[in-house]
Amino acid sequence: MSYLGNAPARSFISFERQVFTIVNSQTAYALSHSVTNENDIRLVVNNVVQEPGSGKAYTATGTALTLSAALTNGTDEMYCVFLGRATATSAPGAGSIGTAQLASDAVTLAKMAPGTDGNIISYDASGNPVAVATGNDGQVLTSAGAGAPPVFESPASAVNTPAFHSTLSSNQAIANNSNVKVTFNNEVYDSDGTFASNKFTPGVAGKYILSVCLMIDGDSNTTVSTSRLFFYKNGSSIQFIETSSAANPGRIHAPSASLLVDSDADDYFEVYAYISTSGSGQFVQGGTAGSFFSGYKLIT
Repeated sequence: MSYLGNAPARSFISFERQVFTIVNSQTAYALSHSVTNENDIRLVVNNVVQEPGSGKAYTATGTALTLSAALTNGTDEMYCVFLGRATATSAPGAGSIGTAQLASDAVTLAKMAPGTDGNIISYDASGNPVAVATGNDGQVLTSAGAGAPPVFESPASAVNTPAFHSTLSSNQAIANNSNVKVTFNNEVYDSDGTFASNKFTPGVAGKYILSVCLMIDGDSNTTVSTSRLFFYKNGSSIQFIETSSAANPGRIHAPSASLLVDSDADDYFEVYAYISTSGSGQFVQGGTAGSFFSGYKLIT
């Protein structure tokens, strides 16, 4: 037979039952549930249904049950069935269960749909549940702000970028007895595009390690008595390394150093070279075996 609307769910009905402990010479017993009168229960003594009513086998009101005659413990048995307290077990219709039907803390992990190992459940901008994709080892869960689920990212303190490495593509001639900026024009690596115009501008405040090596060459007929490597910050020297060979002058010096610097986002760093020679034609070597300038942010 067809139904208008949802088909009624099939159910299984059972009535609540109370078994009494017989007390000798006692005719008054307490019901576990309050009733209007004796007709709300069916009383059974020794497997025989008793007739309710005044002058009959029993009367009842509220939780008081009164027998017309006492029973004997060990010989007689008595129980009642509450005719007005039916318990139904039914199969709910598809899509019919809502929040009101669910008890708090009722949904366990075992009842949830399986997902991807490492995913986390969050909510999207519409308030709908969404799985946050599994991150990589060492990453942390970072808020993406209101309206977006969080994401796994490397913690800011564990990122040692920006970082760069630059060299000279060819030899750079420098004047004698003068501080000359070294033009590192070959970017081997530049993580954040922070090295340009021969200088490093971090863009992120922090502590940085800067490393420089200069191959200073006095050319074939020139001896170098003194060479210096300068670290410049915002156009001024902050540190220099000097190599001197006045007692035994040679043609090539290779001053090198690493320096720890504090930097604001808009500070910039450059490298200058100085050379004192006995002649002319001196230069800073370029190419694969030449000079370099590199740096990276410290993890703090």
